Amino acid sequence: MTPLRVAACQINPVVGDLDANVSRITAAARDAAERGAQVAVFGEMALTGYPVEDLLLRRSFAVDSREAVHDLAHSLDAAGCGDLIVVVGFLDRDPDAPETSTNPTGGARNAAGVLHRGELVARYDKHFLPNYGVFDEKRWFTPGDRLVVLDVDGVRLGLAICEDVWWPDGPVAGLGELGVDAVLCLNASPFEVGKPEQRREVVAQRVAEGGAPVIYVNLVGGQDELVFDGDSFVFGPEGAPATGPQFVEFTQLVDVSPRGREHATTVEGWQVESLALAARPTPLAPQVVTDWPELDEYAQIWAALVTGTRDYVHKVGGSTVALGMSGGIDSALVAVIAADAVGADNVYGVGMPSKYSSDHSKDDAADQAQRMGIHFRFEPIEHMVESFVGQLHLTGLAEENIQARCRGMTLMSLSNLDGHLVLATGNKSELAVGYSTIYGDAVGAYAPIRDVEKSLVWDLARWRNKLAVERGETPPIPENSITKEPSAELRPGQKDSDSLPDYEILDDILRRYVEQDQGVAEIAADGNNGAGYEPDLIRTVARLVDRAEYKRRQYPLGPKITPKAFGRDRRMPITNRWHDPA
Repeated sequence: MTPLRVAACQINPVVGDLDANVSRITAAARDAAERGAQVAVFGEMALTGYPVEDLLLRRSFAVDSREAVHDLAHSLDAAGCGDLIVVVGFLDRDPDAPETSTNPTGGARNAAGVLHRGELVARYDKHFLPNYGVFDEKRWFTPGDRLVVLDVDGVRLGLAICEDVWWPDGPVAGLGELGVDAVLCLNASPFEVGKPEQRREVVAQRVAEGGAPVIYVNLVGGQDELVFDGDSFVFGPEGAPATGPQFVEFTQLVDVSPRGREHATTVEGWQVESLALAARPTPLAPQVVTDWPELDEYAQIWAALVTGTRDYVHKVGGSTVALGMSGGIDSALVAVIAADAVGADNVYGVGMPSKYSSDHSKDDAADQAQRMGIHFRFEPIEHMVESFVGQLHLTGLAEENIQARCRGMTLMSLSNLDGHLVLATGNKSELAVGYSTIYGDAVGAYAPIRDVEKSLVWDLARWRNKLAVERGETPPIPENSITKEPSAELRPGQKDSDSLPDYEILDDILRRYVEQDQGVAEIAADGNNGAGYEPDLIRTVARLVDRAEYKRRQYPLGPKITPKAFGRDRRMPITNRWHDPA
């Protein structure tokens, strides 16, 4: 029996931009058809973008989403590829369904629609709804209870959506009983360090359980703080997956052959819907599946930071960005991320020295701007600071913080004047312990390294300079910015080490306290996954973290790269008098 050619279409949709998403999907489907595809599969909620969050509570959006599915079916037909079978993720909700206390969204579904010859011919609803980390799907959706099998000229394809493949004895096991030849899995799986390997391990388990290959299709691109890395792949019972590229739009073709498996027609606990469809005729020339090498960890992180920054700027309608450049490592790294994201000519650096700023800091900032070819200007803040200090009689911490606030006001004023989006330059370690000034260095529209701990900032700076050398380019970050001891330079001789432990130690404590939810006693333990640090040091760090929650709530969002970023991942009360008593 002839194999079936399936296209895994990895695209970058925009939440709520339904017309543009219809056009984007149509273009990718037409390209897939021209390359001989008979089935094209797109990611989870590709038609609406993901996550739509509380947009789905608006009946008008639900109506537009349902209309967009039919618009897409007609668009595919008009583009000459209506005979292509297209499987695409979308929001389905009956706009007339009553909203009740047990069904506040009117039965909204995270659905996969099957489009053929100008019609929506079948729908599969996501069964497992994740409600952890960044996901709130039980707030938004009603789970499905059906298995859907497409019989395309004798090749049997089952449907699943993202979380459905993360659990044993779920839809994939049921599809195995139904004897499918492949599972088409639509995904909106955000990036975090280690996630690609984790996905493969999980899918390998489902392949063993269901006995059929899984064609795993993910979204790509940034959406607020989430970054989707693509990383679509095909995993079969025979072994290692054939992988697609990360962080770029791409279509990968794969041939699915009928496996001649015995199959049931019913599965206990599930409704089963089977649909026979005719495959479009196509010459099946030998198909070479490219196995893309996986990026190393630093390259993945860098691509996530650049993708998140680029897509935030562009998807909110911006084109240029501005940032304060102090000559320190954090602003140096953000400047390079920005240039890689939107182009050096669209980056505007501003040096804002005070009377405490060292000559080498000013020189390092100017040197980096020249190396990178970005716009740069100095706007000294000394006289602004003197005005505030003199009129309000500021001393101590108040005097230090007014410097940051004058810088923030300067950046936002230039933003208003020239239309730049301001990038905040704080890192995760600083945000964790509250070392950011509200209405000062915390201003901005986006914070590219808010989920990057300080020790990783240095590692990424060295990695990016090394990459430049390998490309035959000038390293963008001056060596002095990497090697000098970090300082906010808000008072004479100030160093971060005056009030914080070494960053390697601090970051390890923060990783355990924030990401792993370890308590003081657990971190202090010598062995049993503890670190053996002094309890007083751990308590000091923990108190700093707890007290800074209100600051983090007001900080700009930025790309998530760790298993637990500040924001959606970690929801702590701001008003809170409990502290770990250990």
